[in-house]
Amino acid sequence: MIHLTQSDRGRLPELVALRRDLHAYPELSGQEERTSRIVAERLAALGIEVRAQVGGTGVVGVLRGARAGPCVALRADMDALPIQEATGAPYASRIPGVMHACGHDVHTTCLVGAATLLAEHRDSLPGTVKFLFQPAEEDDRGAQAMLADGALEDPEPSAICGLHTFPRLAAGQIGVRAGPLMAGIDSVRIMVRGAAGHGAAPHRAVDAVVAAAATVVSLQHVVSRRLDPQEPAVVTVGMFHAGVAPNVIAATAELRGTVRWMRAETRDRLPALIRETIESTCRSYGATVEIDYARTLPPVVNDPRVTEAVSRAATRLLGHDAVRPAEPTMGGDDFALYLARVPGCYLWLGTGNPERGIIYDWHDPRYDVDEDALATGSTLLAESALELLNGSHIEEESR
Repeated sequence: MIHLTQSDRGRLPELVALRRDLHAYPELSGQEERTSRIVAERLAALGIEVRAQVGGTGVVGVLRGARAGPCVALRADMDALPIQEATGAPYASRIPGVMHACGHDVHTTCLVGAATLLAEHRDSLPGTVKFLFQPAEEDDRGAQAMLADGALEDPEPSAICGLHTFPRLAAGQIGVRAGPLMAGIDSVRIMVRGAAGHGAAPHRAVDAVVAAAATVVSLQHVVSRRLDPQEPAVVTVGMFHAGVAPNVIAATAELRGTVRWMRAETRDRLPALIRETIESTCRSYGATVEIDYARTLPPVVNDPRVTEAVSRAATRLLGHDAVRPAEPTMGGDDFALYLARVPGCYLWLGTGNPERGIIYDWHDPRYDVDEDALATGSTLLAESALELLNGSHIEEESR
């Protein structure tokens, strides 16, 4: 049985250089051409089998150990966000209006680092490790496209792990927990239809803006008054488009929102509650409405056995005090689609450092990370793969 040690963390300067390069040249969802090319070249140089253009711009690497055994998958996402960076860092984005504001440059770097460590142990590796570098997580298309393109086939993994930066944990710490970690995501599009008129004569029109505004307020009551207060759920209207001039009563208004939930029972209830609230509110203002409610992603739910194995690896590598109970979030991640196929664990990688002003949350234009976390993340991914390949999870599953 092989395990990594703190001495395997010595490549931090190399990891920092890679992360800063990726950070300076971010690419939006589905456009990760440069990033995937760099990843493919790095993997090939390590003697890892590479398959490019998986699910669009994704990359799959396969590292086969000298000894026969099971397969474990590790995943990182690669895409950036349409945000103008405001960190002022020397490695800040050089692409106007595009930024790695969610840490996917960190995820990619950590997985390249894990591949480097595991490739060095190839001769004693008890099985196969599959590296999934995924595009388009931010628009919820990447995992589905990768799966449709056979990312989990030939060989099929028995477990999968991934990580996400977490600004509220300090670098050097990780957060891990079994069960629900991130919310499921649905989306709703609402088209309110009234009747246009002059702003000075509202009684001769049906004001779509007023009906839509009332709908936004009414939707907040779905969670606060129609669901159990102990049940995690969020309904947010993030887009509101209406009107052509300040003195014209709008005939239509379009709303778009996101719906978050943790339990299947809540997801089953929410569409009907939301539809009932929208229709009754618009009707009371004399407007009609069209509703498009779409189910997008299930929640991220960690498998207890895989999570236990990852926790053991983390404790051995980082020490007991560095392994914290993960804080669940109503954010979502399409890592959930892999977990629907393969038992796995998604964990938080601490990246915060208040003393250096590294405190800003995901999707903030000031978002940055303490780069000491790169060594923690890469070594932990590699050690988790070894822990799973060494048999603890596999043996329990086969009993």
